[in-house]
Formats: sequence, C-alpha cells, structure tokens
Amino acid sequence: MLVAETVLVLALCLGQSAWYSILRMIERMTRGVPLSQQSSALNTSVTPGRPWLDLLYQLSGIGFAVVPAGLALYLLAHIDPPGSGVRRRLGLVGPGWGHDAGAGVVIAALIGIPGLGWYLGARAVGLNTTVAAANLQSAWWVIPVLILSAVMNAVLEEVVMVGYLLTRWAQAGWRTLTAVLVSALIRGTYHLYQGWGGFAGNIVMGVIFGWIFTRTRRVLPLVIAHTILDVVSFVGYTLLAPHVSWL
Repeated sequence: MLVAETVLVLALCLGQSAWYSILRMIERMTRGVPLSQQSSALNTSVTPGRPWLDLLYQLSGIGFAVVPAGLALYLLAHIDPPGSGVRRRLGLVGPGWGHDAGAGVVIAALIGIPGLGWYLGARAVGLNTTVAAANLQSAWWVIPVLILSAVMNAVLEEVVMVGYLLTRWAQAGWRTLTAVLVSALIRGTYHLYQGWGGFAGNIVMGVIFGWIFTRTRRVLPLVIAHTILDVVSFVGYTLLAPHVSWL
C-alpha cells in the first residue's frame, strides 16, 4: 500500500513529467535533427504581449505545481506517520536554519560549478540540447516570478523526490541504496527532455542529494541548494543571454 501510494503521488507530478520527458526524447531522437541543434525552452510566456494576464498564468502555475509537495507531507502525517511531526522529522523546520543555509550554499557550489561544465561538455559533443532557461516576455515582474519558480521547483522536487519517497520506501522495507538510486533515476528521467547530458547530470545530483538526506535527515539544505541553482540558472540566463554567445 505504501509503494502504491508513492506511485499515485508520482503520477500526479514528477512521475508524470518523467513519462512525458521520455516521449519528448523519442520525438527529439526521431526528428532528423542532431540533438545539439535543438533547444529546450523553460519558463515561457503563456500570453505574450499581455503581461498582466501572463503574470496570473505564471503565478497560478507556480501555486498549483507545489501542491503535490503539500499532499506528500499530508500523507506522511496521516498514513503510517514517522512520528515527532512530519516537518520536523524531514528537517523542514528549525532549529538549525543557519546551518541549513550555509550547507545549502556549499551544496549548490559543489553541484552547480561542475554541473555547468557538464552541460557545456554534453552540448559540445552532441548529447544535449541548448537549454534556454528563461523565456518570459519583458515585464517588471520577470525576476520575482523566476525566483518564485526556482523556489517552487526546489520545494516540489526535494520534498517529494527525497523527503517523501525515501521515507515512504524505507517504511515499505526498501534498502536505502535502492531507494536513493530509484529516486535519482526518476529525477534524471524527468529532465530527459533536455538531452542525455541533463539526464545523467540529474541522476548524479539525485544520488548526492539522497545520500545527504540519509545522513542528515534534513530536506531544507537541499531545498536551499536547489533554489540557488535554479535562481542562478533562470535569472542569470535572463540577464546574460543577450550578451553571452555560448549560452
């Protein structure tokens, strides 16, 4: 029952994204155009030329996308709960916020700097698309929305893929290594639309994040690290893409 529950949660969010990424990759590989000549657009405008309506679309998408993380916490708290409060058990609340923030910055640096090199290398050898990380129309709210999108991605992915899945699968009797590897594989798969480089890089990230959680039992440093990585990617791309050719 616990494993079935995780399948249903994944089918509502990141597992569904993984399946569509597989289909997207099939389409890319059969397009007749080299992968390195294709692009992947993130954070795109829904109603170009109508900034206020586009803002409402963006905020609605962010709000609804984070709901599965809340569902995961609710299920952990009400079905075979881990005890001592689910948020405290997963390390989503204090004490230790200062340590969590520092750890998040360090993790982001250790993942982000090699990750940029990995992306550029994978693209250079034809294993990845060009990822356009932010494609919103010009408006005053672009940077705040990109930051909110980064926070949403971090909360959704780390709460569901790490805190929830590793806790549930442990309760279901899975070995820690198995749980971490399966979670990392799913993480890589829902990034497969970017190419094989994004797939492999995110598997490595998932293994590292899963290992950290099994040692610390705290999700918050991972949320902070993921937020930093996405803020740098989204906002950095918006500010630098018009001026830096290799992006």
